[in-house]
Amino acid sequence: MTEIYGNTAGLAPSALRALERIYRRRVPLDRIATPELIRSLTDASRETGRQVGALVHRSGSIDSVVVGHATGLMLPDIGRLRAAEGRFRALRLVHTHLYNEPLTQDDLVDLTRLRLDLVAAVLLDREGEPLRFTYAYNVPAAEGRERPYEIVGPVPHGQPQPDFGALIGSLEAEFARQFKNRTRRAKDGLAILVHVGEKQRSGALATAKSRLDELAALAETAGVAVADRVIQLRDRLDPNYLLGAGKLEQVVMRAIELDVETLIFDCNLSPAQAHGIASRTDLKVLDRTQLILDIFAQRAESRDGKLQVELAQLKYTLPRLGQKDDALSRLTGGIGGRGPGETKLELGRRRARERIQRLERELVQIGKQRGVRRQRRNESGLTRIAIVGYTNAGKSTLLNALTHAGVLAENKLFATLDPRARRLQLPGGGAVLLSDTVGLIRHMPEALFAAFRATFEEAAASDLLLEVIDASNPEYDEHVGTTDEVLAELGLAERPRLRVYNKVDRLTPEERDALAERDDGVMVSALDAGSVQALRERLATAVGAPLRYVDESVALSSDGA
Repeated sequence: MTEIYGNTAGLAPSALRALERIYRRRVPLDRIATPELIRSLTDASRETGRQVGALVHRSGSIDSVVVGHATGLMLPDIGRLRAAEGRFRALRLVHTHLYNEPLTQDDLVDLTRLRLDLVAAVLLDREGEPLRFTYAYNVPAAEGRERPYEIVGPVPHGQPQPDFGALIGSLEAEFARQFKNRTRRAKDGLAILVHVGEKQRSGALATAKSRLDELAALAETAGVAVADRVIQLRDRLDPNYLLGAGKLEQVVMRAIELDVETLIFDCNLSPAQAHGIASRTDLKVLDRTQLILDIFAQRAESRDGKLQVELAQLKYTLPRLGQKDDALSRLTGGIGGRGPGETKLELGRRRARERIQRLERELVQIGKQRGVRRQRRNESGLTRIAIVGYTNAGKSTLLNALTHAGVLAENKLFATLDPRARRLQLPGGGAVLLSDTVGLIRHMPEALFAAFRATFEEAAASDLLLEVIDASNPEYDEHVGTTDEVLAELGLAERPRLRVYNKVDRLTPEERDALAERDDGVMVSALDAGSVQALRERLATAVGAPLRYVDESVALSSDGA
């Protein structure tokens, strides 16, 4: 094979022949590059006036010849990020630098991102003759080591080279030992969290740290451990990569150093941004919405919930089906067809739309069945109370404490998705119907909110909203604001509401007193039977009055007055 990759436009026939001759060279395993290969590369660089490189296989043959421009070259697609865990690519890059410059950042990114055996540069003088030689190779992570590679040189051309085979063999053995002894902290590997914000916004850094804390909790719920966090504040968000191209390369190198598989962005990436970032790395790239959808897909138990999650995923994915597909040139049609038929991309979009329509029809039917069950509960004459609030505020734990429902309650975001309804006996002999709802979160994905809108019918049909707030969270005011916004969007802003401040056992006495002076809500710890009994008594008082005329001291307005 004598295909020449890269920037071949405008090359003379003699230059192309010089590039093709590089394929004739062979490099023994104990050498990084032979004098013959170096001479062929330098001759081709003089002919073309451009950087020329060769990807050399460990077998000694030349795998690919690449020509670039005066200061760089673009390697051909050589496959995925890792051929195997703990091993390199079995390819080394030997190329020329026309201006006697050392290894560039692009060289080092190719080395680490593509897991090349080694990257070497022949530094040329003004006449195009080899002057110096430098190379770099990947090294295992170690305490005190700042970068995942080691650079040697530049050294004078002709100086003896190390035994390449022995060097790579020892490095791979060390990487394999590290991989074998490595203990994963989560079932789905490691991730780096990335937040990109605008400088001019006040409190941008504090907001970034707060949002990354919440994103870390979401990642933990999804089964991913956080290896590192990256914050970049910019004057303007990059339309192609969100963060700058240089910063993205740094993040990718950091991911390789930490053996990270996933980048999670604390925002919603546009289809163009997702495609741009994916084109610069083989790591899995997720945005905030995809992460939340993944959690919902893991946690949904009922058929209703599973259909809602699938619908949300399809609606979010449909605009992103336009990304590159190696098989998009294949057409369908055949005998009896008209024109060229549909491309694979068009087929995928059509099938996704058909599936969306089918899911929507099924959810409408399930909604009718849910309405029948709700009507039966209404006929019981019981007052209906819906528990609402920010995710992980303790709604399920409180439901268990009040009704012994036995639903799943974990210290994770969105631990439960499917609503539950239980009968609650109140002091004095009265009873109410208490139902749980899906937890809320700031900037809730639109597709997810639309899919789960029907789930909030329990809240819409309730006589009283029990708003649970995590009083121990320093950002509970913002959580309350998020709940207010969602309830307003659902048309429930004027519904009678009783605020319950949960987890007060984590507050100091001074903090409890300040909260009591500020708000007339009920302070409880869902794990403390005594405080839960006080909530039962407060509910009995609320139910005892006509709820459409609830006194402000019982059911607080949305502004917490």
